[in-house]
Amino acid sequence: MICTLYTASANNSIFKTELDVKFPESILTLKEIVATVTSDYFILQLKPGEIEFDKKQLLQWIGFAKKENASICYSNYFQIDKNEEVPTLDYSYGSIRDDFDFGALVVIRKQALIDYLSATNENYMYAGWYSFRLYTTLKQRVVKLNASTHTYCEIDIRKSGEKQFDYVNPQNRNRQIELEQVATQFLYEMGAKVNPPFKEVNFESEEFEFEASVIIPVLNRESTMADAIQSVLKQDCDFSFNLIIVDNHSSDKTAEIIESFNDDRIVHIIPTRNDLGIGGCWNEGVSHLKCGKFAVQLDSDDLYLNEHTLQLIVNKFRKEKCALVIGSYQMVNFELEEIPPGVIDHKEWTDDNGPNNALRINGLGAPRAFFTPIIREIKFPNVSYGEDYAVALKISRNYKVGRIYDPIYLCRRWENNTDSNLSIDKMNAHNAYKDSLRTEEINIRKMRFNVSH
Repeated sequence: MICTLYTASANNSIFKTELDVKFPESILTLKEIVATVTSDYFILQLKPGEIEFDKKQLLQWIGFAKKENASICYSNYFQIDKNEEVPTLDYSYGSIRDDFDFGALVVIRKQALIDYLSATNENYMYAGWYSFRLYTTLKQRVVKLNASTHTYCEIDIRKSGEKQFDYVNPQNRNRQIELEQVATQFLYEMGAKVNPPFKEVNFESEEFEFEASVIIPVLNRESTMADAIQSVLKQDCDFSFNLIIVDNHSSDKTAEIIESFNDDRIVHIIPTRNDLGIGGCWNEGVSHLKCGKFAVQLDSDDLYLNEHTLQLIVNKFRKEKCALVIGSYQMVNFELEEIPPGVIDHKEWTDDNGPNNALRINGLGAPRAFFTPIIREIKFPNVSYGEDYAVALKISRNYKVGRIYDPIYLCRRWENNTDSNLSIDKMNAHNAYKDSLRTEEINIRKMRFNVSH
């Protein structure tokens, strides 16, 4: 593969250098870059694809990086295939996720790279760049130039809903192992790494009429609502359960479909408030008097795999005394036919390090189920994206998370999914929100670590 560098000469010419490397993000490649570059600053191409730039603009960018004493300097860029400018997000230690978008080009101070290579004894094949930029986050300066410096044509033209599962692709497993190692070390050096043992959960602390409640927040899902309800009502369990549907003022036939079942296990809630997101609807469900000991998620366009899903989840709670259980799911189309990438099982999770690696990745899996007293205390943020990630981070900080690695859930991908094909602005809004959650969580974990030590 080709690693592309751009450097400025003393007479302000821009030179392009191409290195033929086996692993472009490896430590070995970073060492080869140091051996090749003769200038104080250079520009590294991070993404494969077509790059265009104005020489004067690049020289001004390098000058800005020097003035700011930046070790890494990134910018906005213009994406040709979408015909729009991409405003990159502000950077903080909450930007620990490994897919942070720096654009296609970044300015790097050579001495910063030399300092990093002198400080590390690792030999990463896949996580060299990631390790370097987290090292820079801690030790030096990552600065953004709030202007476009280059144009870029994306090679990977898949929709956002297809790209989001790359990190759980088994073919990328070796890369993920290295990235997790780097992220964990970063959190350790931040004083934000959490370790077991976790708090014990007392399931007898309160009495509940039902052992479990399935909670479905819904807004205008007349085409899928009946399937979701049927998949709950057919559950075969050794305990009592009910179904709480929080209908967020649907304007289609969703309410009629719910009422048509005429089943006393169904609790149909229409909130008095009109400002609720998915998280707010969840709070309505778990705070209801009929909510059971365990609150179990089902999205209104998804289904449980079979009649044993609910029993498997409650069994996991009972066996491991955890506050949160997360299952595995199978990707299907609207007709429930399996589609790539197939089963999403998040086998990267470990009891020891899962709560730390959770800060690096963008999701923890589905379905999610909560011990009701704890989720009532924590509460969901009143948003319609990332609400599940927010509470999972908080719970994993203190309590054991149980995992089910066999698929128990069908996740329907179709054109009405909220993340099927997001605009740049919407993706940025989602990523910025999750980065803010990570920043908040890291701060809390740092404070807890400092108090306990």
